[in-house]
Amino acid sequence: MPAFPKTVTASRSLRVLAALLSYPDARLRGFLPEMRDILQGEGALIAARRSEIDALIDSLASADPLEAEAGYVELFDRGRNTSLHLFEHVHGDSRERGPAMIDLAQTYEKAGLYLAPGELPDYLPAVLEFVSTQPPREARAFLGEMAHIFKAIFGALQERRSPYASVVGALLELAGERAQAARPALEPPLDESWLEPQAFDGCSAKGQVRPGEAQAIHFVRRSAKPGAVA
Repeated sequence: MPAFPKTVTASRSLRVLAALLSYPDARLRGFLPEMRDILQGEGALIAARRSEIDALIDSLASADPLEAEAGYVELFDRGRNTSLHLFEHVHGDSRERGPAMIDLAQTYEKAGLYLAPGELPDYLPAVLEFVSTQPPREARAFLGEMAHIFKAIFGALQERRSPYASVVGALLELAGERAQAARPALEPPLDESWLEPQAFDGCSAKGQVRPGEAQAIHFVRRSAKPGAVA
């Protein structure tokens, strides 16, 4: 698959991809025809990927609204492997997640971007909105830092045969990477993942990096563990 030039302009396409990964309410569905036109006009994505995303747009446009919304929640909000909150994949439930959230929100604010009330900074559509404001070279590099997370989400979505996989595949290609899936980590049963931790049971180390390893701009790989995504 051909790599994209480092100077490719994809700011409008990134905003469309951010929107397509957002909750498909009536307002968003009203912009679907415009999204298709933007992707076609900017030409930042390869034709085969645009065709796949066109199919996703068609399915969202023709689906029963309640079914589209319920399907989105079932896909992205009921499992860590497909979570669109990126720090779920990096830090899990460890104490590193809070400071990373603050740092990322401050990065947005320095660029003049402020989150809506209740919106978390690691939510992928918000991240892509920020990336879309950066010059092409910097945008590509920022996406590249997240490529290992995208590959994990891409693999999980492909396992579920979800058309949303095409959006994450497009992000990998914009990062100059092959749209290649990483094997998703095994997830605990949903009921188990929602259990409250025992009182005074110690602090979780799940998702923490190795001691002394630099905490760069938040998208840092976790320590290698059996069953973890590389």
